[in-house]
Amino acid sequence: MPPSGPLYERVVSAPPVPPGLPLVITLTGFTDAGGAVARVIDYFRDELDPTPVVAFSADVLLDYRARRPVITFDTDHLTDYRPARLELSLAHDPSGSPFLLLAGYEPDFAWEAFAETVVGLAEGLQVATVTWVHAIPMPVPHTRPIGTTVSGTRTDLTHAHSVWQPRTQVPASIGHLLEHRFAQAGAEVAGFVLLVPHYLGDTDYPAAAIAALDSLTVATGLVFSSDDLREENRVYLEKVDDQVEGSPELTTMLHNLEERYDSYMAGSTLGQPIIHAGDLPSADEIAAELERFLATRPPGDDDKRMRH
Repeated sequence: MPPSGPLYERVVSAPPVPPGLPLVITLTGFTDAGGAVARVIDYFRDELDPTPVVAFSADVLLDYRARRPVITFDTDHLTDYRPARLELSLAHDPSGSPFLLLAGYEPDFAWEAFAETVVGLAEGLQVATVTWVHAIPMPVPHTRPIGTTVSGTRTDLTHAHSVWQPRTQVPASIGHLLEHRFAQAGAEVAGFVLLVPHYLGDTDYPAAAIAALDSLTVATGLVFSSDDLREENRVYLEKVDDQVEGSPELTTMLHNLEERYDSYMAGSTLGQPIIHAGDLPSADEIAAELERFLATRPPGDDDKRMRH
């Protein structure tokens, strides 16, 4: 059982928050294909320097045995302890437009209390809209734009930006619960699910983070600089394409994925779900073929994710 105590505390030195701001939610948790959410959180914290307004208690919400914080062992002493952070902050995009940002780890405990608290804080701050993003692996080709499935109460977004609209049951994340509770409260809320190529889902795929930022722009009007990510993605895709070109199996797999994707998007395979796998190799088989590429991942990626 987690210890009892206050769920959060307000930051005394926080600046006043003007009413009518968009609320952006980025929480790492059950799945984060391509590292999309983790990279976006890094971008917000490193580039936008958000100012915390509310700090949530990890001692109440986090299971430390499942997601251990990182500490550095330096020769003969310990240093640089990095506790997990979950904060509601005031941030500004590069053009200076303000927004509220709820970013950090997905709570392990007290989901209902957390959701009630977040909805209450949003109502008290009179947020205008709520938008959250997460990413799942899908059998789609990396040679096509990353698609999205959009849910929520903003029908303009769900109609215009959902390339896949299934009816299915999925393991819930706290983002799902927050969206559901915001919708029940009558808020303008939208959730973007990024459909990331399944064979790249376990890597840090820069295009996934770019798609997440683009989705937030579509929903909020905020503008985020992604030049560094786009250059990183260009180099990343060159490496992937080199691996594909050197493998007849991967070339065939990619061709099949492209045909199925293009046919689905053209509307000529109505009734055939986009996730149909059929003759496609599994993600594990594809990952084995991409072993040399995966070995080029920069060190420290897993530790970097643990910060959240």
